[in-house]
Amino acid sequence: MKKFLKRTGIVILTIIVLFSAFALITGRIYLFKAVWYNFANIDDYKIFTNDTVNIAAPKPWKESAKINDVPYPATLNTLLENLESVGLLMVKNDSIVFEKYWDGYTDSSRSGSFSAAKSITSLLVGAAIHDGLIKSVDEPVSDFLPEFKEGEKAKVRIIDLLTMSSGSDWDESYMNPFSVTTELYYGSDVYKTATGVHIIHTPGTLHYYKSGDTQLLGLIVEKATGKTLSAYASEKLWQPLGAEHAALWSTDHDNGNEKAYCCFNSNVRDFARIGRLMLDSGKINGIPVIDSTYFVSSIAPCNIPDGSGRPCKYYGYQWWIDPLNPKIFYARGILGQYIIVIPEKKIIIVRLGKKTGWRTNTVPEEVRALIDWGLGS
Repeated sequence: MKKFLKRTGIVILTIIVLFSAFALITGRIYLFKAVWYNFANIDDYKIFTNDTVNIAAPKPWKESAKINDVPYPATLNTLLENLESVGLLMVKNDSIVFEKYWDGYTDSSRSGSFSAAKSITSLLVGAAIHDGLIKSVDEPVSDFLPEFKEGEKAKVRIIDLLTMSSGSDWDESYMNPFSVTTELYYGSDVYKTATGVHIIHTPGTLHYYKSGDTQLLGLIVEKATGKTLSAYASEKLWQPLGAEHAALWSTDHDNGNEKAYCCFNSNVRDFARIGRLMLDSGKINGIPVIDSTYFVSSIAPCNIPDGSGRPCKYYGYQWWIDPLNPKIFYARGILGQYIIVIPEKKIIIVRLGKKTGWRTNTVPEEVRALIDWGLGS
C-alpha cells in the first residue's frame, strides 16, 4: 500500500510539474486559473478585474398593485428550482407583475450574464452605427482592426461577425482547458486571442456559434468610439435606461479590454431594462439608440446555412429567436441567463441561474417553459 501511494504521489507530482512547465514555456499562464476554477460560475466577476458601467438618475420599475398574482405553475417552479435558479422577473405593460429569488439573491445581487452579453454588445454596435462612428454592417472589419487587412481576413465584414458567420477557425469549447475559448475567458489579452484567428470558410456562408466573433465586435466598438465598452454602455444604455445599480463588465486585466462576449454583471431588474429597450424597437423614451433597420435585422433569422446545411432560423444579430414563435426573441447565457421579449404581450422575462436544461430545436427547456408562461399570462 505504501509503495502504491508513493508511486501515485510521484505520478501526480510529475503531471503537475509537466503541466506547469508547459504553461510557462508556451506562455499560457491562464491555464493555472482555468484548472484552479475548473468551470465558469455566475459570480466569476469576483475573480476578474472589472470596469464599471455607471448609472445616472435611477428610474425604479413600477410594481403592479397585484404583484405575484400572475399564475405561476408548480411545474415551472420545480423546473427552475431543479436548474438552480437565483432570480426570476416578469414585466408586463412596463410594470413588474412577478418577482422571485432563491439562494440568498435579491433584486440588487449581481450575477454574470455570460453570453447574454453578446446581445448587449450587438446593441452597442448598432448604437455606433446610429452615431455615424461605424458606416454600416457591411463595413470591413479591417477598417478597425489591422490584423484583418490581408488575405481571407480582409473579406470579413461586421455583419459576418454579428451573424456568427465569420468563417474563422475558432474552437467554441468550454470543457477543454487548452481551447481558445478558455484562453479568452481566463487569459489576459483578449485582443491578441480574438484577432489571432484564421479564416477557413468564406465569410457569410456558414453560421457557427463563436464567442470570438463577438469579442471582435467589442474591439471594433472600442476602436470606433474611442471609449471602453463600459463607458459607451454607460452613455448609450445604462444611464438613459435609468438603471438602479452600476454594472460590472469583466476585463482581461486592469485597464484592459472588456470581455465583450460575456461577463456583464448586473441584477434581474436592471437586465430587464435591455428587454424594455428591445420591446420599444431599440428606443429609450422614444429616442432611437439603434436604427430601425438594425433593430429589425437584429431579431430576424439570419438564414445563413448552419452545420446541418439548413438556413439558420434561430439567430439574428447576436439575439436568439424562437423558431416556433419567430416574433419572440431572447438573450442567452450558458448557465441559463435569459432576457426574453414577447412583443405581442408586452412582456419581458428575465431568469438568472446556475444551470440550463436540454434543448429542443435550439431552445432550452426552461426558455420554452418561460415563453409558454408568458404567452399564458
